[in-house]
Amino acid sequence: MAIDPDFQLASYDYALPEENIAQQPASRRDASRLLVLDCGPGPFLDRNFADICDFLAPGDLLVVNDTRVFPARLLGRKESGGRVELLILEYPLAVSQGAAGEGAEEAWREVEVVGLVKSSKRPRPGSMLVFSERLRARVLALLPDGKVRVALCHQGELAPLLEEQGQLPLPPYIRREEGQTAEDRGRYQTVYAQTPGAVAAPTAGLHFTPELLARIEGLGVSIASVTLHVGYGTFAPVRAEDIREHAIHAEYLLVSEQTAAKVNETKRKGGRVWAVGTTSVRALEFAADEAGRLAPKSAFCDLYIYPGYRFRVVDNLITNFHLPQSSLLFLVSALAGRERIFSAYAEAVRKGYRFYSYGDAMAIIGRHPRKGAG
Repeated sequence: MAIDPDFQLASYDYALPEENIAQQPASRRDASRLLVLDCGPGPFLDRNFADICDFLAPGDLLVVNDTRVFPARLLGRKESGGRVELLILEYPLAVSQGAAGEGAEEAWREVEVVGLVKSSKRPRPGSMLVFSERLRARVLALLPDGKVRVALCHQGELAPLLEEQGQLPLPPYIRREEGQTAEDRGRYQTVYAQTPGAVAAPTAGLHFTPELLARIEGLGVSIASVTLHVGYGTFAPVRAEDIREHAIHAEYLLVSEQTAAKVNETKRKGGRVWAVGTTSVRALEFAADEAGRLAPKSAFCDLYIYPGYRFRVVDNLITNFHLPQSSLLFLVSALAGRERIFSAYAEAVRKGYRFYSYGDAMAIIGRHPRKGAG
């Protein structure tokens, strides 16, 4: 039996000229372009991102992801002298083991993490990777898919050492021959980033400025936050020809009691819930029950959204343009319809929109405000 096109991996491919892949952020965060897609019939609208205010209404709720990208990319040398790069795939939340109390600043402590190593030859278990006088990694085991388990050995507190020694892990399609820039350090974080733990930015949020957020609140729109730490799995290719057979990655999320209450109150009063980014969508939908009511939640989110999914919480979505054949493209297709999404992408390509992390944005409007709102 033939597979429904909505479930065929090949149905989510599209051609994108190299020049449409954004290599630098816009001059100002809110100076990006905005393609507005109404899930009903009608033309797409070309606007500037700051015009998002025109589509919000009093009583709406904007939900952002406050995760913070940590400097997960470490450059150093093997004991043999060869260059090595370690990409830490999970934020080292565990308390480092080692001496504490008096003299702890000088004592070596360690914490185990999983990472990806790039070097001319794969390091052997037991070997040491040196990043600075106070930060190194001992290889514990070689894992499948090029991963390694290492003990991060550090002298002093680990977080400031990572900030000092590490780089933000920019996506591979953003090319930096000389390494990341000072501008990347600031612009590859949202202005509301608070909780370290992500290895990639929730990029839909990169367009907001404090001034724009203040304008939005001035319209009578509430703002709430969730935390979902974007993991390396967000870049994992989908290999299953039937997308329903893909194993989605799990990412840590936190939905607070305050955010759950705001969402539930917004829905009760008939307001619309706007998710900023696919990560916010997954967090909200994962924390909801069958009736769409949210409860506080702290867990690993493995919710996989593709066409046919029934949205319980999210009405509208602000998002960037996603890679072909990616799980994020499946998610936006579930909300707006695959054919409608691909028509919008084709128009965006024709009109020179900038794609991916530093690119332009799209607003998907699945529900309009009630008559008389505003």
